[in-house]
Amino acid sequence: MEPIGRDQNYFDLGGDSSLAVHLFVQIEKTFSIKLPIFTLFEAPTIAELAAVLRRDSAPAGWSPLVPIQPNGSRLPFFCMHGAGGNVLIYRELSKLLGDDQPFYGLQAQGLDGSAPPLTKIEDMAALYVKEIRRVQPNGPYFLGGYCLGGTIAYEVAQQLRAQGQEVALLALLDTTDWSKIPAVTVWNDGYMALERFLFHVANFFRVDSQGRSEFLSEKMQSLRNRIPVWKGILQARFHTSSNGTPSETVVLGRIWKANDRACFAYTPKPYRGKLTNFRPMKQYSLFDQPGAKWDTLSQGGHEIIVLPVFPAGMLNEPFVRHLATALRKSIDAAVQR
Repeated sequence: MEPIGRDQNYFDLGGDSSLAVHLFVQIEKTFSIKLPIFTLFEAPTIAELAAVLRRDSAPAGWSPLVPIQPNGSRLPFFCMHGAGGNVLIYRELSKLLGDDQPFYGLQAQGLDGSAPPLTKIEDMAALYVKEIRRVQPNGPYFLGGYCLGGTIAYEVAQQLRAQGQEVALLALLDTTDWSKIPAVTVWNDGYMALERFLFHVANFFRVDSQGRSEFLSEKMQSLRNRIPVWKGILQARFHTSSNGTPSETVVLGRIWKANDRACFAYTPKPYRGKLTNFRPMKQYSLFDQPGAKWDTLSQGGHEIIVLPVFPAGMLNEPFVRHLATALRKSIDAAVQR
């Protein structure tokens, strides 16, 4: 996109998590400084990134914990990454929850290319529990995640409870119990692609003319950003760079593939606490299976909140506003309890 001003916001220009990987690879090549991607939360403009690069002290080492919005007097909300491994997808949700609600993301190991991605949900949860308790040593905890992130949050809640900690809110955002889903075939994968297209169309017609333009722009940007991931999944099988270091697209592909395998290999155990399940109005046919909605696993109660959105739109404008309002109410109710 040209021209780009020094004070224009990366996210407002349409920047996303996959493009951010490319951006920070170019920064490292040009300035020989490796910055964590979540620097974009602190410095989303060229001028602010330049100020970060001018600092005398070396940047902190990689951590799975990302302070998306660390300010506020309320108990923090910890949100797990989705299949892409990044937590930039939660920026709008964090903003809409308010300046008084601390919001931390947990990103996947391996995003910086320095370590292989974790391959088991249990291992991811164990790492994230350590990081969460470093910020908040004791409960009650507020946890959540979108899609795969909800599955990870479920296991994080299990491990925290096993350590004698209270989990006041476990929010699953459009999350399925993947162990109940049939094996993906060429046929049902193609049918899901058709459903995905129809859901995008349905979401498009649920907003006004200005919202439609924003929604379409956001979806086109998402498609462009997904292309490097698809490319990386293919490259990961055959290719590394000449010095043996995987390219950024290969890193993205490996993380996505490892996360996909991990979620389908995970068999959740019954949860003695309460679940709050945020669902779209409809679901993919493949995912609409008996028992896949966590009903049989939540032994402490199962609250279902249906949002006015179809799949693949919950975190996008303008629908993310409905999610933020409902999630804020759930957090408030948990605080009251």
